[in-house]
Amino acid sequence: MAGKVFFSVTMSLDGFMAPDAVPVEDVFSPGGQNDPRVQRWMAKWSELQAWVFPLRFFRENLNLGDGGEEGRDNDIARETFERTGASVMGRRMFDAGELAWPEEAPFHTPVFVLTHTGRDPWERPGGTTFHFVDDGIESALDQAREAAGDRDVRIAGGAETIQQYLDGGLIDEFSIALAPVLFGTGIRLFDHVDPDRLALDQTRAYASSRVTHLTYTVGKR
Repeated sequence: MAGKVFFSVTMSLDGFMAPDAVPVEDVFSPGGQNDPRVQRWMAKWSELQAWVFPLRFFRENLNLGDGGEEGRDNDIARETFERTGASVMGRRMFDAGELAWPEEAPFHTPVFVLTHTGRDPWERPGGTTFHFVDDGIESALDQAREAAGDRDVRIAGGAETIQQYLDGGLIDEFSIALAPVLFGTGIRLFDHVDPDRLALDQTRAYASSRVTHLTYTVGKR
């Protein structure tokens, strides 16, 4: 039986999943670290994702050594990883990750990258292979489903990619880790999604000391 298609993201209390965009080459270049725009971006991103950094699973997955916190936040992060048999992401997310991920990229499954330009598959140590798909979101999902087998497909991001799959009626469920931070501006998770096409049912809510985890199933109106 085919698995589910889902996404799982951290979102600010006012609805943003990322700060205002800055060029990825600025964020991850040595010279960019002195740019006030980059410093603001990194500070906001770090605040948004602060619940993840102390987790034991986070340290394990990035080979940062022993230690780290356990508990329900850690369990949820691990469960999200273990259910994922393949991922789909947009080219902007890949471009940023290519500069930032360690040699052993943290997916350990096939990843299908939406792009307008072809490229040979890029295999990394640890089981991650990036495949580049230039014929649309449904083709990428079909390939990801086949690669995932009976496990789930995660739409990894960024926001525009998630919005395309939501608006196409291709998402079965999603989870949000709602962080107690306010951005004011940035990249909204649900921009460009037609609310009249989606019906949501909440299936889980859990509040830790750092974030509130919310899970919804997605249906059509």
